[in-house]
Order: sequence, then C-alpha cells, then structure tokens
Amino acid sequence: MTNPLLTPWTAPFGLPPFDRIRDEDFGPAFDAALAEARAAIAGIADQAEAPTYANTIAALELAEGTLDRVSGVFYNLAGADSTEAREALMRELAPKMSAFASEITNNKALFRRIDDLWSRRDGLGLDAEQMRVLTLYRRMFVRSGAELQGEAAERLTAVKARLAVLGTAFGQNLLADEREWFMVLAEEDLEGLPDFVVNAARAAGVERGQNGPVVTLNRSLIVPFLQFSPRRALRQQAYGAWVARGANGNAHDNRAIAAEILALRDERAKLLGYASFADFKLEPEMAKTPDAVRGLLMRVWEPAKRKALADAAVLEAMLHADGIAGPLEPWDWRYYSEKRRKAEHDLDEAALKPYLSLDAMLGAQFDCANRLFGLEFREIAGPFYHPDVRGWEVTRAGHHVAVFLGDYFARSSKRSGAWCSAMRSQRKLGGDVRPIVVNVCNFAKGKPALLSYDDARTLFHEFGHALHQMLSDVTHGFISGTSVARDFVELPSQLYEHWLEVPEVLEKHARHWQTGEAMPADMLKRLLAAGTYDQGFATVEFVSSALVDLAFHEGAAPADPMAKQAEVLAAIGMPQAIRMRHATPHFAHVFSGDGYSSGYYSYMWSEVMDADAFAAFEEAGDPFDPATAARLEKHILSAGGSEEAEVLYTRFRGRMPGVEPLLKGRGLLDVA
Repeated sequence: MTNPLLTPWTAPFGLPPFDRIRDEDFGPAFDAALAEARAAIAGIADQAEAPTYANTIAALELAEGTLDRVSGVFYNLAGADSTEAREALMRELAPKMSAFASEITNNKALFRRIDDLWSRRDGLGLDAEQMRVLTLYRRMFVRSGAELQGEAAERLTAVKARLAVLGTAFGQNLLADEREWFMVLAEEDLEGLPDFVVNAARAAGVERGQNGPVVTLNRSLIVPFLQFSPRRALRQQAYGAWVARGANGNAHDNRAIAAEILALRDERAKLLGYASFADFKLEPEMAKTPDAVRGLLMRVWEPAKRKALADAAVLEAMLHADGIAGPLEPWDWRYYSEKRRKAEHDLDEAALKPYLSLDAMLGAQFDCANRLFGLEFREIAGPFYHPDVRGWEVTRAGHHVAVFLGDYFARSSKRSGAWCSAMRSQRKLGGDVRPIVVNVCNFAKGKPALLSYDDARTLFHEFGHALHQMLSDVTHGFISGTSVARDFVELPSQLYEHWLEVPEVLEKHARHWQTGEAMPADMLKRLLAAGTYDQGFATVEFVSSALVDLAFHEGAAPADPMAKQAEVLAAIGMPQAIRMRHATPHFAHVFSGDGYSSGYYSYMWSEVMDADAFAAFEEAGDPFDPATAARLEKHILSAGGSEEAEVLYTRFRGRMPGVEPLLKGRGLLDVA
C-alpha cells in the first residue's frame, strides 16, 4: 500500500490526508525522509563545485523537504492527540533525530563550505536576508559543535542524543500523570460549584469512563474547582495532585530525569567553551547574559511580592472569618480570591462566562485581525486529525494567506497547556509556500463551550503567535514566522491579548450565548476595572519559576534540583501561600526540550515590549490605527528572524522600552 505521507497531497490547500494516515505509516515515512535528506546533504557537502550561496545555503534550505512535511504532521499529532504507538515512536525518534542533526553539524566538509562563504561574505553580493541567513547558519553550526574535534565532538553528540531521550521521557511522564489521575465527586461534592464547572466535571467523568462527575488535572477544570468548591478537604486533595505531577515516586517520576538533564546541559556548555549553560543559551537572545535576566526579574519581584503579601493578609482574614484556624494555604488562595473579587468588583465568573462562549471569542479574535491586517476567515470542512479540530482558510484581498486550524478542547490524549505550531511554515524559496498554522488549547468542553476571561486571554495569546506565522513574508523558511529569539517570540502573542481588553471589542462580541444580548455595560466596566486584580499572585507565581529556571542553569548543575528549588525560593522570600507556577517535576517548558531552558523569563522580557507596543496604538488615539498596524506587520509580524530582535523592535517603535509599562500594566507601579 502506498504511504500517504510520501505521496503528493491533493487535498485543498495542500492539507495532509488526515483520513488516510495511520500510525503505522509514520515509522517508514521517517525512514524514507531521513534517507532522502541524508543523500541531499551529502550531495551538497561532497560536490566538486566551489561553494556558492545557491549550491550550499539555499540547497540546505530545501534538502529536508519531505522530512519537514512528515515531521510537521507527526509532532503536531503526538502533542495534541497522543496514542501508545505515537508515544513509542517519539521515544524511538528522539535519539534518531538528534543523531541526524549531529551528523549535519559534525559534517566537516559541509561546515568548510559554510565557513568559506562566511569568510567571503562581503564579496558575495548577498542581499540583507541572505546575509542574515548565512550568519545564522554559521552560528548554528558553531554552537552545535562544528569546530570541535575528536573525543569532544563525539561526547557532545552523545550528550545531545541523551538529552533528546530525556526530554521526550519527561514530557511523556507528565502526560501519563495527568492522564491517570482523577478525583471522583459525589453529588453532594458539587455544592457551590457553578453549572459550567458541574457540566465540565460530568463531561470529564464520561471521558474517563466514570458514572459520575470527576475533577481532572486539566487547568480549565481544576482551576475553577479550586475557585468555587467550598469543600476545603477536596480542594487540598485536588491541589496536592496538581502540584505533585511528575513527583509521585512512580514510574513517571521526573526528578531524577531533571537532575540528569541539568548535568548534561552543563557539560554541553563546558564542551563548547561557555562558563554555564545559561551563558550559552542566552548568547543569541535579546537579554544576552544571566545578569540582565536577573535584573529584570528582581525589578519586578519585589513590588509583586509586596502586593501578594498584602493580598494574602486579606484572604487569610476571610479564611479566619469562616472559622478556619491556621494560615492561608495554596489550596485556599483561589477560593478566597474569587470571593474577594466578587465582593470588591461585583464580578461573578459564573455570570460572566455565558458572554464569553468560544464561538463569540473566535469571532472577536478574527474581527480584530480583520480590522488590523485585513485578514478574512472562512471556515472549511475537514477531515482534520481529530473531530474536535476546526479549520479556516485565511485570505486577504481575495488572495490565499494560510490555513488556520483550531484544536480547543481538553482530552486525555492531549498534553496540558496551550501552544501554537506550524504544520507547514511560510517560505518563497523553491516556490511560494503558504503556512498551515495550528492553535491548541485545553478548554473544558461544553454545549456551548464557555470560557473564563483567562481562557479568552489564552485564545488571543495563541492567535497572536498564529498571526506571526500567517503574516510571515520572507524567502527562507529558516527565518520565517516565529523563528526569532526566544525572548522576542512572545511579543506578538502577548501584544494581541491587549485587544481583548479594548472595550469596543467586548461590546461587540461578548454576547450571551442564549439570548444574543451584549454584556451589560456595568459588567463590562467592572471586568475591565478588575484587569489588574490578583496580579501580585500571578506575578509571584511566574517570576519565582523564572528565577528557579535561571538558577538551575547559571552555575554548576545541582545534584538535587528539588533542594536547589527550595534554596532559591527561600532566598527570595517566596510567600507561603503561593507556589511556583511550574515546579521542577512538571516544568515542561524547561525540561521537555531546550526551548525555554534558561528562557522562561522570556514571557516577561516580551511583556516589557508588548506593553510599550500597545501604547503606540494608544498614542495614535485608535487601537486599530492603520498606520501603526502597518508598521507592526512590516517590522515584526512579517519579518520573522530577518534581523536581530532589537533592530526589528526599534524600527517599529523608534526605541527600546523600559520596565515601567509592564509594572503599570500589572498594577504594580504604585507598590514599586
């Protein structure tokens, strides 16, 4: 039988033939794609012709076409709709793909060609984008060990292979813990829970094969349970399971894996001549150094901690007023914070959510993209990779721009969190290739699906990433879309969240799912007024995680990461009633791969820019100002990694920002 992954795709827009792809197709497809890529790269490295940009760099850009196509499908499915076969193949592929990457960067003949071009770069007649791509290729090879020889080169290859295996194991262990745990609720345990939580718990019970409602470790279910359940013992049990993911002493325990990952990263950095892994990792980022990262984080930490401690005192008084002695605990915070929010801002999430249906918020995010960038969205039929997935063709002025897929509901086969990925990235080299972009979230399923305001913010956040992919307009896939510095990549996503806060957007789109009536004006006013509510808590959760990540990587690798985590939290005075957003055993950002290692701070670094970037629209007097939107697209959204991030931002804004807009946006300026 013909492998559908290896034949031309004839579905509209070149979508993969999801209905014909079987799990057993992926292994042979990877084998064939890797063989094809190896042959193409050998042909480039071993050719007799002298190096030119076309026969070396441009050729490398196109050498892995089939592999990119197969990988784009497989890794999206493995994260969003895992099966035992896909998990097994991920474990098999981790060392295999790492070995392939090392083969390329260890290919001395290939590196000599790149280095030769680099030495003659000023006389090659390259345009700005070609010069940038040549620079990045050489940097990638050098940072991957291309200049190492003998035993050191062999050891680096082994280290990277082992890291790939461990990162895959970490992520799969976390998924297993999340998939296996649930807490059965008796009917009386539903007391005090709003209908949307009850409905989500019943749906989760059906999905887990139970006869009644359950609480799972999915954020869109467990967080509202912690917000609304008056049963403190149940809150404690659920919270305990949530924070224990990856640290349950079972076959899925991640603590030893985290320790080995940190040791190997430290060794990798030392082999490459860096003082620490943080120094290695931060070199190509905007921050450049661990000291710069710590400077930002500590500038935010102190006012955030003061605000959180003041809030904790209020919540603890509410706890005592309920007749409960003792200190405020982490499983109490969300419950009493929700009661306080309702009392102080007259905001009841149960009353708010009917105005924030998923369909309404999708309409809002699409409308904003239309008003800012002229994009139009037409829903298209599948088949897609799961029945929950929806698809849209994206056009502008009648021209095809992209395909956008949305996969919004939690299920046991999907890893937690929310993310954006490209099943196919934009490029012009070798033909005009338009992207297939995927947004994945973990909202609670319902009829209809009703979002919290935080859920709606997540929706806008991931769509900001999607716009970065869809509006990309570069020649080389190597720098397209989100292929930018890690501490710049969150700028488009966090910036797009600001449009959810624009009153006219909510006035138009926040409509009751049953009656169609707009959100009452007083409710909208209270919602927006509460925008900085509980930001002490949220900021402490985040910054503590970022500081622990930095501490893990800026010195010698800790033999016991949990002890190092405790040491860092004690040193910064972590409030007792707040925990890190991501404790070490389930810190997937940092340990499931290298993406955010030494880089979790990136969200806050980007927030410094996103607050300032949205201020450009405010200064123009219109959140949809056409001239400002055009500059944003030209210099950031369409530019990919065609320049250093600070160059792109300065072209858009005229300067780099300070930290004050971030503190103001989080309501922390008055306590700084």
